[in-house]
Amino acid sequence: MTVYFIGAGPGAADLITVRGARTLASCGVCLYAGSLVPRELLAECPPDARLVDTARLDLDTITAELVRAHGEGHDVARLHSGDPSVFSAVAEQMRRLDAAGVPYEVVPGVPAFAAAAAALKRELTVPTVGQTVILTRVAQQATPMPEGEDLATLGRSGALLVLHLAARYADRVVEELLPHYGADCPAAVVAMASRPEELVLRGTLADIAARVKEAGVVRTAVIIVGRTLAATQFRDSHLYSADRERHDC
Repeated sequence: MTVYFIGAGPGAADLITVRGARTLASCGVCLYAGSLVPRELLAECPPDARLVDTARLDLDTITAELVRAHGEGHDVARLHSGDPSVFSAVAEQMRRLDAAGVPYEVVPGVPAFAAAAAALKRELTVPTVGQTVILTRVAQQATPMPEGEDLATLGRSGALLVLHLAARYADRVVEELLPHYGADCPAAVVAMASRPEELVLRGTLADIAARVKEAGVVRTAVIIVGRTLAATQFRDSHLYSADRERHDC
């Protein structure tokens, strides 16, 4: 039997992948984060599936549920919001399953930053303006950042930054990025991306923190900072250029 870590997507139930939905429909047990995963997705589970909300469970209890289901001969769906590859706490669960000898697979999902870019109707990489996207977060008391990954250091690159789990620290984000990006640098915050209650805030580093406070955004949001957010004057890419040689192959 196998544990499947499934990316549930950023919020809208129909943004789960086809593979994710099919896998979910084949599992006799489903563990999901009730505070983040849309309940509509649970309709994809078999009618007799055991559903476990992990919102109030600790890591030991979650691991015990996964191991128990495996021991009972069930495939297990472990639903995570967004995509398991970033800020999902999947690595620590995989480590424990490795120790317990329980096999697992990963089914990717639509990440929050992709849903935010869609809401903003922007490509985050634009020719001659910006070709690098940094996904990061800010240091918190419980989880400090590794050395060299603080915003002041990352900001020196001038690359577009996408900050997860940082909305409540918008003032600090602005303070650390201003010296590198300037007050006129475009910034945006997308909360509840892809959900009916989606909220999009646009501005610059000069005013984005105030907009976040005014809107009362403190969670389930990404902050995006970088010049590509407002770029209009840029060279077309070589991909579709008339000057590019094309061969039938």
